[in-house]
Amino acid sequence: MGSMHTGLVETRNWLRVAEFYKERARGGVGLIVTGGIAPNKEGGVFPDAGGLYTQDDLDGHQFVTQEVHNQGGKIVMQILHAGRYAYAPNCVAPSPIKSPISPFVPHELDEEGIEKQIIDIAKTAEKARSVGYDGVEIMGSEGYFLNQFLVTRTNQRTDQWGGSYQNRMRLPLEVVKRVYQAVGSDFLIIYRLSMIDLVPEGSSWNEVVELAKEIEKSGANLINTGIGWHESSVPTIATSVPKNAFAWVTKKLMGHVNSPIIASNRINSPEIAESLLAEGYADLISMARPFLADSHFVQKAASGQAKSIAPCIACNQACLDHTFTHKIPSCLVNPRACYETELYFEPTQFPKRIAIVGAGPAGLSSAITCAGRGHHIDLFEQASMIGGQLNLASMIPGKEEFKGLLDWYSHMIQDVGINLHLNHSISVAELAQYDEIIIATGVNPHIPTIPGVTHKIVINYQDLVSGKFNKEVNDFAIVGAGGIGFDVAEFLTHDKVSPTEDIFLWKKKWGVTDPAISRGGLSVSGPQPSPSKRNVFLMQRSRTRIGKKLGKTTGWIHRSSLKMNGVKMYSGVNYKEINREGILIQKENGTLYQIPAGVIVLCTGQVPNRTIATQLASKGIEFHLIGGAEKTEGLDAKIAIDQGTRLGAIM
Repeated sequence: MGSMHTGLVETRNWLRVAEFYKERARGGVGLIVTGGIAPNKEGGVFPDAGGLYTQDDLDGHQFVTQEVHNQGGKIVMQILHAGRYAYAPNCVAPSPIKSPISPFVPHELDEEGIEKQIIDIAKTAEKARSVGYDGVEIMGSEGYFLNQFLVTRTNQRTDQWGGSYQNRMRLPLEVVKRVYQAVGSDFLIIYRLSMIDLVPEGSSWNEVVELAKEIEKSGANLINTGIGWHESSVPTIATSVPKNAFAWVTKKLMGHVNSPIIASNRINSPEIAESLLAEGYADLISMARPFLADSHFVQKAASGQAKSIAPCIACNQACLDHTFTHKIPSCLVNPRACYETELYFEPTQFPKRIAIVGAGPAGLSSAITCAGRGHHIDLFEQASMIGGQLNLASMIPGKEEFKGLLDWYSHMIQDVGINLHLNHSISVAELAQYDEIIIATGVNPHIPTIPGVTHKIVINYQDLVSGKFNKEVNDFAIVGAGGIGFDVAEFLTHDKVSPTEDIFLWKKKWGVTDPAISRGGLSVSGPQPSPSKRNVFLMQRSRTRIGKKLGKTTGWIHRSSLKMNGVKMYSGVNYKEINREGILIQKENGTLYQIPAGVIVLCTGQVPNRTIATQLASKGIEFHLIGGAEKTEGLDAKIAIDQGTRLGAIM
């Protein structure tokens, strides 16, 4: 299990930390790597980043390692020095060059300062051993401190720590040597090496190979794969990145070193992992977020139950988006992740007959949780398939992973014995026979009050994505630039294979190449997306930046993708009227502008679908209301699934 920033250590709730890692050890993970632990205050990613500073810290970490060992697991502590990525004014770096993802200019380290960093990292490794860790992973990739010394982009020194590559790689090598001296030969040392930087002036492939060889000589036992700097303009772990997108880089290093090499990034199924091992791409496989989605991933794979593994869909919504907004991460698919001490699925002592209306994300999650606890579940869906809004999401280029989530739900419905009733419009009389009723009937598109909104060229997003539009039309105007508007724009600007489904198309779109050809693995010619034949206009009333409310870690990807696809975006507009030529808008400066469009797509929000809920209420029948049927403000699949799961846990 690869390292993840969960924020749990920072809570100092050591029982909660231990339960998170214990659950993964219990599920069969071969080796757990913790989230990054800072070697000193200036090296912490955030000012309150966890470290081994006090006796309470040491006692807490010892409790965690003991609990993991009691489950038969092994656990390694990652030592992470953030360098100029540290979100604090006391951050340090090889040169005083500000990072684009932090507001602080780092302090340039002198000789004494560099020596202090080396000593602190080695002492942290020594402390890790003293509290029972089985090894340490030294973070040398993703643009963090040690990575910053390697490239001229961030290292402009002229002393023995800068200039030639031999000087620039001096610090990582010295760190590994000192750690080895501090912990001895019977303690695991993993080095996370940046295989491809994906930033201008990044490392060349020859430099990557040279560093790997020297890291091995310095005492590292394993070399883990790091992909891309955090400031890179190339996405690396979002759902729009093809599965297994960077294993080819790891394979290039095979044979250059004797130490086992670990592959990582967008590997989320047993089948992909096994194929990489069988085809010689790596010696070991590292997954991170898949162990949030399903803590028993390994155990299920080993017992031939791969279909029951809850899939990581790389959405970032509950994990990385939470991390970068200072919230405790979890998982859209598995709300129990990081909440193991408060969310339990205990077998019920009093089985009930429960009717659940609506097989969207809220209804499905509540049904599976209730049935798993022993209740008798009838799940009613008026459509011909399960999924609700998830079906629409799965049809958006870049969101194909949602198909795997729908497949998992279909399997789990059978696995836990849910009685599924499709094409069934439930009546109040039928529902009155049940012990409990859960209403999860989702949403309907909101229709705005724009003159001409009933014109025949107008269509709502649900009908459009479902295929109810004239495919010969080339001019589209999208009213509403929230998440749905962005999805619709992506849908309309892809006529052929989605880049997510074709690694060659994806690399071309984002300008990724072999680091042996171009430094950092960035193509000299830059991104080369395939232009869309359609003209697409995306508009919003708000004067804020278009896409501002998209995911913290994925919004920039969506904005960049639409720009590359040629989508024209307007904010701060008033919709004056829809006519046969398209839509007439008024821009911020007051001028009127006619946007030519053969189809107007409404992405103007949603309203709760409460038809059956209203009928039940009128009869005085009690029920539970969840998901979009309860409220639409701020609604997404993460919230709907969390609601359904938590309700199912207490029924």
